[in-house]
Amino acid sequence: MSQQTPQPGPYVGAPFDPEHDPRASYVFEPEYAAALTSRIVSTVAETALSHSPCNGQPLAVIPQSSDDDVRAAFERARRAQAAWSRTSLDHRAEIMLRLHKLVLDRAEEICDVAVWESGKARKDAYLEAYHVALTARYYARTIHRHMDSQRRPGVVPLATRIDVNRVPKGVVGIISPWNYPFTMALCDGLPALMAGNAVVAKPDSQTMLTALLGAQLLEEAGFPKDLWTVVAGPGSRVGTRIIENADYVCFTGSTATGKRVAAGCAERLIGCSLELGGKNPILILRDADIETAAEGATRATFSNAGQLCVSTERMMVADEIYDRFVERFVARTEAMVLGPGHNWETDMGSLISQDQLDTVKAHVADAVAKGAKVLTGGKHRPDLGPFFFEPTILEGVTEEMTCFGNETFGPVISLYRFHDETKAIAKANEGNYGLNASIYSRDGKRARAIAREIKCGTVNINEGYGATFASLDAPMGGMRESGMGRRQGAEGIHRYTETQAVGTQRGWGFRPVPGMSNETFAKVLTLNERLMKKLGRA
Repeated sequence: MSQQTPQPGPYVGAPFDPEHDPRASYVFEPEYAAALTSRIVSTVAETALSHSPCNGQPLAVIPQSSDDDVRAAFERARRAQAAWSRTSLDHRAEIMLRLHKLVLDRAEEICDVAVWESGKARKDAYLEAYHVALTARYYARTIHRHMDSQRRPGVVPLATRIDVNRVPKGVVGIISPWNYPFTMALCDGLPALMAGNAVVAKPDSQTMLTALLGAQLLEEAGFPKDLWTVVAGPGSRVGTRIIENADYVCFTGSTATGKRVAAGCAERLIGCSLELGGKNPILILRDADIETAAEGATRATFSNAGQLCVSTERMMVADEIYDRFVERFVARTEAMVLGPGHNWETDMGSLISQDQLDTVKAHVADAVAKGAKVLTGGKHRPDLGPFFFEPTILEGVTEEMTCFGNETFGPVISLYRFHDETKAIAKANEGNYGLNASIYSRDGKRARAIAREIKCGTVNINEGYGATFASLDAPMGGMRESGMGRRQGAEGIHRYTETQAVGTQRGWGFRPVPGMSNETFAKVLTLNERLMKKLGRA
């Protein structure tokens, strides 16, 4: 595996000198960081210092939000939402398309901030900007399809008219994770805005600046002030306050935390959508193109250092091609370029934190101690940065090993040889998760038939995750303990609305005419029902 050293970007201040106090040299110029952090709703003196996982260098001082600040953020958002909900769909779409242009124009800046703050490779950071641009364009272009009032059949033809409206929930609370700090901070909130809601966002404390840059771009595009407010602080406190004040909650993160979010929302009888963990399988069938599958499996497993909810951690390979496939998969993995992802040549960057590194190291050490074989990787690389870990392929993983059924969320995959496709499908469905799966086969029709048997919210054929995730009209979400609700498509915007039926009655109304008995009226209704059935009316 190759390695690279970081190259300074346009927002870098004085060079980092690890021999001296790191607090003396910040990555971002103070004015740049201050402009971003000023968007946090905070009236208290409490702050937190953020550091880059690339090299430990400090990034910014992050103001923290108190309970009163969170309540104030919701009050401001409610005032802004009341006016915003009365704007036209075309007006909202116009602003959203300006955001689309801004994101593409500022993609280099977005990449710089995301790389320094999350440690990811630059090409993975760019995909965040690209995904937000896709989302903005999609909802701007399809807003009338999703939000226009719809006519439905009335009980009495011509006499009864039914209109179904989509009414905004109000203020949506969005709690987003660190692994994709730009797209996860924005992509769920954009349809909420388009539906007429306001947003109070709580990005993960490790990646506040990237999310705040998104908030700045929203305002520059023309979204009203206070329509999107940002609060900061520990999830155990600030996240709880969001649940207590929101009209709907969108959460992306671990299954354990998601269950607590769902319980809090249930207590208030408000809705929520949860995109949670996964132990995602990939099936390499006997008729798969080996080179295509090896390339796709490498991306599916090691993109963003495996810190991706839809990345692959379990791989089932048909016996007929197992040895040839594994040879190519290992070779492609060992050819990856590792290092801080400031340039475009890096394939895999850093893990986010010491906690994440400890989890990956523990999973690999446990598997090896219990008999698993490391085909490549398996080592911490402090020579590249504090939290780097090599992309790792394990063989011989069994049920008693921690990584067998528990999400690693790092650059580690377990290989399994299969002889029977039915048993491979059953193995793919093992456990409680059901987020994403992949199938590689030259026979697309057969692969799609197998996909229907996989208990995952998204299944990609001859691709790891991009086919579904980048297709904005396709819903994305998990089954079982991988979550509830869907982002993207119609489901991704309708979750932020209440459905309202409006009935208009013409003529006498739905009651007996003068002089008609209730018994006769009942007979008329029965005759009408028989006629509607004969005419094929719904």
